[in-house]
Amino acid sequence: MKIQHLFATVAVALAFVAAPAFADTKIAAINFEDVVQKSPQYKAADAKVTAEFGKRRTDIETQGKQLNDDAQKYSKDRDVLSADARSKTEKDLQQRQIDLQYAQKKFQDDFVARNRELTQQIVTQIRTVITQVAKEKGYDLIVTDPVYASPTIDISDDVLKRLAALPDASK
Repeated sequence: MKIQHLFATVAVALAFVAAPAFADTKIAAINFEDVVQKSPQYKAADAKVTAEFGKRRTDIETQGKQLNDDAQKYSKDRDVLSADARSKTEKDLQQRQIDLQYAQKKFQDDFVARNRELTQQIVTQIRTVITQVAKEKGYDLIVTDPVYASPTIDISDDVLKRLAALPDASK
């Protein structure tokens, strides 16, 4: 019983010693995901990706629709085609299906890689701005994505304003 009492006494004493150190600590919070989504840089990157990949997506969708239409036509006409024509058409449809799947996979891989590249650039830029705001306002700690943060310590809006003021905000 004496050892437990000693540990409790030491814990209380340490709490009183550490409390003044935490009293001067200035903490802020930020909803990082929200800042990323609302940043002009993210919106510009999204528009850039859409422009870069829009035509390719449309082409792949057009190929898929044409393949589907041709497969339905073949399905209706199969019984009236010669064995040679059926075989040739089936091989053609199969090869087009393989080519379409490859194009879809390549598109998806390229799209994900480009998105990742642009997102990484944005995240780096946002982290830099967060650090600048923290230093300017004298914060000792920035907590990202807390379960709850009082609006008085949330610096998300400050960071968004700073991001909007950057020269490349809409590029």
